[in-house]
Amino acid sequence: MVTFKDGQWVDDDKAVVSVRSRALNYGMGCFGGIRGYLADDGHEVFVFRLRAHVERLAHSAKILYLRMPGSIEETSRILVELLRRNEVHQDIYVRPLLLHNSNALAPVLDIESTSFIAFCMPLKRYIDKDAIRVCVSSWRRVRDNAIPSRTKPTGAYLNSALARREAFDNGFDEAIFLTEDGKVSEGSAEHIFIVRRGVLVSPPSTEDNLDGITRRSIIAMATEDLGLPFEERSIGRSELYVADEMFLCGTGAQITPVASVDHREIGDTTIGPITARLKQYFDDVVHGRVEQRKKWLTPVWG
Repeated sequence: MVTFKDGQWVDDDKAVVSVRSRALNYGMGCFGGIRGYLADDGHEVFVFRLRAHVERLAHSAKILYLRMPGSIEETSRILVELLRRNEVHQDIYVRPLLLHNSNALAPVLDIESTSFIAFCMPLKRYIDKDAIRVCVSSWRRVRDNAIPSRTKPTGAYLNSALARREAFDNGFDEAIFLTEDGKVSEGSAEHIFIVRRGVLVSPPSTEDNLDGITRRSIIAMATEDLGLPFEERSIGRSELYVADEMFLCGTGAQITPVASVDHREIGDTTIGPITARLKQYFDDVVHGRVEQRKKWLTPVWG
């Protein structure tokens, strides 16, 4: 595979950083996660909401004193060129990274040490189950006022790794974070939606979770396209137990139904009707079958 690193196209094994790098030693950087989907013609690949992802990366860069490789348009072109150079004709995952790549010892946010790296990999299903069993983690989601969650910071994913490992060790597929105030935040790397009495509900991004692009897209599809009622509000832990439906979503997870929370069954443990409708519609959108949402898609080869 070919990777982009600091203005050059190199083989993956050449896209390296020093063991002394601040990025490695202190987790100083941020990243994006972007999906491309193979179209029904078996040739074209549609990148989902490319501009929105690059804009979010730029916001992260501003907060963390990192430098983008160019404008939103120039950065987007680099990511499309990455897919072309790798002859991508399959479902794909793209990861742009911004790193503080100085070899100096102290953890200092120095914009001049920025490295920009982008790579891609084939990806079908991030969670390979039709419905998953989740638990509420004993670990709390790190506060946005401590490590800004809206920046998708590399170092903060130790928080996610601890929660996910706890879940796996106890026989679950995924973990759910609460905030320090005890409100539902998100999964280890996914946003949360529940359905109660026919209403779709999701906690806001101010509950120490990422300002998710997939989450925002699902809200738009649900309310504008499918006419579903939606509420953005805080969710308490026990409300998860009595939800009629529940799913996690994200670039990797897409829409993943939840069968149980802390051994409490959700519905009949199968995909609920609203989740099923959204899941199918999301699949149609990302594969270019919904005319009104094609503006969200960037063709790689078209």
